[in-house]
Amino acid sequence: MSNSLINTQILPFNATAYQNGKFIEVSDATVKGKWAVFFFYPADFTFVCPTELGDLADNYAEFKQLGVEIYGVSTDTHFTHKAWHDASETIKKIEYPLVGDPTHVISKNFGVYIEEAGIDERGTFVVDPNGKIQIIEINAGNIGRNAQELLRKVKAAQYVAAHPGEVCPAKWKEGDKTLAPSIDLVGKI
Repeated sequence: MSNSLINTQILPFNATAYQNGKFIEVSDATVKGKWAVFFFYPADFTFVCPTELGDLADNYAEFKQLGVEIYGVSTDTHFTHKAWHDASETIKKIEYPLVGDPTHVISKNFGVYIEEAGIDERGTFVVDPNGKIQIIEINAGNIGRNAQELLRKVKAAQYVAAHPGEVCPAKWKEGDKTLAPSIDLVGKI
């Protein structure tokens, strides 16, 4: 039996996020109808986290061009997200929502909450417009992620969603050839 969340529906949640000088409400209903990235990180005011969130901020315009919203999520409150935004030059660049999850509902829904530490794993989840999880990546706490690699994966997920019957091979980049699995390909790759 598989415990994978791939192709499962995101579970209901309601939360408050900090975005562009305002507190906004975010829920599972907010996410549906568009592509989304849930980018879980351990905590505000730490070391690897701002480098990752800043990297996403530097690439945010490209995600938006693809119709993707990014949700940075930690167990901190939306108030802490605002304070971090005000204190850090790197975090000031962020225009996507930073979601507070002090009740751990979202973190537990996605299976990234570390109970004994009270923080989240470095988990990345790409969710399609139907609210189904298409990509999962979990890193150890001391290993940062790469926004360009995430962009590549999102483009691949969007491509196969728009082209049923095709698959993206290893290292596929936008414009590269895809494969159409069939009996003719068996043993030929």
